[in-house]
Amino acid sequence: MATFGLPMVIWCCLRQHITAVPYAVAAYITSAYWFTASTSFANPAVTLARAASNTFAGIRPDDVAAFILAQLLGAAAATLVLRWLLPLPLPTD
Repeated sequence: MATFGLPMVIWCCLRQHITAVPYAVAAYITSAYWFTASTSFANPAVTLARAASNTFAGIRPDDVAAFILAQLLGAAAATLVLRWLLPLPLPTD
């Protein structure tokens, strides 16, 4: 879900107010980190780093493949939904 929501936030900000993107991403990640059990595993690179750490936000190395697969599926689903909900304008000649 975190990987589905993050592209949604970015895409919507790009369509409405591009300068808000960094703030919206920071707000999304912060809220997802504090208010979800997964602490917002929205980035495969972060998943690999957290697998190498021994913290409360870490994951077992055995679970990395499943997390990365879920992240890729979430990103693909977000792309499909966003292209349907917010299609890009057609170029004009």
